[in-house]
Amino acid sequence: MAKLIALYKHPENKEAFDEHYFKVHAPLTAKIPGLREMKVTKVTGSPMGGEGKYYLTCEMNYDNLDALQEGLRSPEGRASGKDLMGFAGDLVTLMIGEDA
Repeated sequence: MAKLIALYKHPENKEAFDEHYFKVHAPLTAKIPGLREMKVTKVTGSPMGGEGKYYLTCEMNYDNLDALQEGLRSPEGRASGKDLMGFAGDLVTLMIGEDA
C-alpha cells in the first residue's frame, strides 16, 4: 500500500478553508483514478498541549506507488493539484509513504 499524505498548517480563516476543502477540494480528489481510500483528520491538539502545528491531515491510499503516480498524472489528479495550490499552496506539506 502506498499513500500520499497531506499535512495542512492552520489557515487564517478556518471557516473559509473548511468550506473549500470539504465542498470543492475533497470531492475533486476523491475522483482520482486508483484512489482506494481517503482519510481526513482534523487535528484537535498536541500531546504537549495547545493546538499543535497542523490543522488537518489527509491520507490517500493506493494499491502501490505506480498506481499513486498514475493517479496524480491523470486529468483528475492534475485538477486536484491545481486546486490545492490555489487555495492552500502555502499551507500544505505533501509526502509519499509506503506501509511498513
